[in-house]
Amino acid sequence: MHDKKTTALVVIDMINTYEHEDAELLLPSVREALPGVRRLISRAREIGVDVIYVNDNYGRWRSHHDEILEMALARPHADLVEPVKPDADSLFVVKARHSIFFQTPLEYLLDRRNVRHLVLCGQVTEQCVLYSALDAHVRHLPTTVARDAVAHIHRDLADAALRMMERNMGTHLCSADEVPLGVEAGTPFPPP
Repeated sequence: MHDKKTTALVVIDMINTYEHEDAELLLPSVREALPGVRRLISRAREIGVDVIYVNDNYGRWRSHHDEILEMALARPHADLVEPVKPDADSLFVVKARHSIFFQTPLEYLLDRRNVRHLVLCGQVTEQCVLYSALDAHVRHLPTTVARDAVAHIHRDLADAALRMMERNMGTHLCSADEVPLGVEAGTPFPPP
């Protein structure tokens, strides 16, 4: 358990086979967001910030994180997974619904790690990222979303989702390079 209040980077649904209904609409946006996600993960690892992958189990109820990763790396879009795959220090939470919190152990994990600020990246902006930001908000967890490190299916809905996160949930929006990864809890957002 950490001895201070910390920030954690949450990577949402980036371990993906892209074998779902809206994949063809999603893929171009994932390619655009990938460099931002990579930079965030790299920065977090460099300074010792927890990187927590929260990923869909795709209805495979007997799967675990290694199996989910192996399955994604064996599919045609492995080039979108390989650059952002978990390392040996990464934490991994399996989810079955849109929110990273819904019936997962994430809240307990964050409490044990003394996390008091979340940085969200990944996919899909207008679905999983939005619902996760809302669930963080109702838990009084300040949240930052890097606009250039989230992917969408529908740009208009993603733009509206980002506006809702900022206006209704107090989410701090910025670029991946501006994300306050070393921010202590209690520091005003955005940082001075």
